[in-house]
Amino acid sequence: MKKLLILIVALICSAALFSQEVKKNVYEVENNLIKVTMFHDNGQISQTGFYTLDGKLQGNWYSYDVKGKKTAVAKYENGNKTGKWFFWTDGTLKEVDYSTNAIVSVVEWSNERALVTRD
Repeated sequence: MKKLLILIVALICSAALFSQEVKKNVYEVENNLIKVTMFHDNGQISQTGFYTLDGKLQGNWYSYDVKGKKTAVAKYENGNKTGKWFFWTDGTLKEVDYSTNAIVSVVEWSNERALVTRD
């Protein structure tokens, strides 16, 4: 009985240790780029995207909150912010348009107002 109790306590302790293990960022070479996956402390993905081999941000980057919900989509070209970026927060979508690291325009969309009406 004593051995069984020790075994149960050991299993509970080891399960608690493994459940608290934080995932480490993952880096993979793909098509002459470095694919990156970053994680929140709870194991959910926080960001995914690519770097060039010389360390510049490249292509689409995606950000997620701790529950796994997408919060942002961004685009880089050789380290420069470019194109349309999207940010989601509490029923609002912000669309930010970049050209060579400079903001060209910002549009905010909200669930509280109709985007399209149909008669």
